[in-house]
Amino acid sequence: MSKIAFLVAAEGIERVELTEPWKAVRDAGHEPVLVSPADGEVQTFDHLTAAGKQAVDQVVADASVADFAALVLPGGVANPDALRLDEKAVAFVKEFVASGKPVAAICHAPWTLIEADAVRGRTLTSWPSLQTDLRNAGATWVDQEVVVDGNLITSRNPDDLPAFGKTLLEALTSG
Repeated sequence: MSKIAFLVAAEGIERVELTEPWKAVRDAGHEPVLVSPADGEVQTFDHLTAAGKQAVDQVVADASVADFAALVLPGGVANPDALRLDEKAVAFVKEFVASGKPVAAICHAPWTLIEADAVRGRTLTSWPSLQTDLRNAGATWVDQEVVVDGNLITSRNPDDLPAFGKTLLEALTSG
């Protein structure tokens, strides 16, 4: 059983982009761990409507990449926008990408990868509005259900969650 970090901000997380990969990881026998810049609870959303809350398991300042087999970055517009302003969260993402371990980002989550300077020379997908940001950061953007480039796994939106989860689990078993 491997521990999988799910890094999120305090609010603005697209609920299904957290709960569906979380369930896939847990059902495969891994231990999902909710990591956030602050202790307490995080607020998930169904698009712009507050949905549920989930307790933080570990503060990112106390998290070590060595303790985890993979990193999942759920989307939501506000979530990655807040994360990219948190130096410790960005450093954690940057170190995770450099480690070679799987990093899976969906929808708007590649904004955090951009801030961590982790997309240059890579091919990714995302929510369509991020394509210019990704290209400006040196990435190649494609419109595909799931894209794997080295240790980066990206998907566009909640419709892609089945392929996103399957690809993440495949990366965990092959790594």
